[in-house]
Amino acid sequence: MLKTRMSGNEAVAHAIRQINPDVMPAFPITPSTEIPQFVASMIANGEIDTEFIPVESEHSSMSAAIGASAAGARTLTATSSCGLAFMWEVLYVAASSRLPIVMAVVNRGLTGPLNINAEHSDSMGARDSGWIQIYAENNQEAYDNFLQAYRIAEHPDVKLPVMICQDGFITSHAVENITLWDDMKMKKFVGEYEPQHYLLREDEVMAVGPYAASGYCMEAKKAQAEAMKRAKQVILDVAKEFEAITGQSYGFFEGYRMDDAEYAIVAIGSVCGTAKDAVDAMRERGLRAGLLKIRVFRPFPAQEIADALKNCRAVAVMDRAEGYNAVGGPLGAEVMAALYRAKAKAEAVNIMYGLSGRDVRVEDVEKLFDELVRLGDGEQVYSETCPYIGLRE
Repeated sequence: MLKTRMSGNEAVAHAIRQINPDVMPAFPITPSTEIPQFVASMIANGEIDTEFIPVESEHSSMSAAIGASAAGARTLTATSSCGLAFMWEVLYVAASSRLPIVMAVVNRGLTGPLNINAEHSDSMGARDSGWIQIYAENNQEAYDNFLQAYRIAEHPDVKLPVMICQDGFITSHAVENITLWDDMKMKKFVGEYEPQHYLLREDEVMAVGPYAASGYCMEAKKAQAEAMKRAKQVILDVAKEFEAITGQSYGFFEGYRMDDAEYAIVAIGSVCGTAKDAVDAMRERGLRAGLLKIRVFRPFPAQEIADALKNCRAVAVMDRAEGYNAVGGPLGAEVMAALYRAKAKAEAVNIMYGLSGRDVRVEDVEKLFDELVRLGDGEQVYSETCPYIGLRE
């Protein structure tokens, strides 16, 4: 165990060094470019023996990852924003082919207008592509999540690709205190990849990416959906084993001061650090405030989230991605659906924040809690379905 300081991109690269995967195809795009740069340097320095494949585009990057994974190699890549969008077609191929690829996604807004700052529109746009999605609040979590990713992806009950997401620049480039775990313990924890089926096996009889006729395709999709359901238990089992080694506890989400919370914020990513400060400030004022920080967005833990919020009077779901559906964002839609199915009594509002890297202050979140009190009392607080906070008038 080593306590040090490093950026989120460095932390992910350190996890990659400890895992030593077989193949990494990658194409540079801000703010994820540093990850393949770090890995390329590690290879040049003899620290790992990963085969690095420079490609001409992100579409090619994912295509090469699919080929490598289908051949039996433990494979990863990294991307952001429009790079992820350029992969769109082959994201579905990777997931439907049940290939356990891991991808570091450094979240950045999709164009346009052109912007390179933090937003979740890239990975949220791919939320229904069949990939598991796990998000980090800080650099430690980005590192720890990546170490757990292959154990989840390669599990025989799952066999699905995984996105490990962190906020561009806010965590990817900011330097924070971090604990690095022992190399040998992490290598043992992750283990060696022993695929059951792969194209380079002499007696293998399978195809990757073939045309699926109507008489067969629906069954394949159902099997994929069932694997996503089974991934829930695998994610918890892997997290429990990781905690036994490191002491770090992970689940579908983190409840911060939620035991007796009457007013709660639900959010993903780095804004949760700001929200925790606001929760503490509101608690000092006597308000029973809490935060539900979503870590796992796919598979979506709907019932578990509803149970965690069942005693709240009012809930604000914060989205860093505009859904352009005229009613809010993707996290808001799914959390509210979960609350509805659970017949929860809490008043709920979807809040849009932080688009294109717009800053969110502790004071903004404190004000949001004040508005939740009014909402819980039955007041008409908002004139629109999904109000923006931090918007210039």
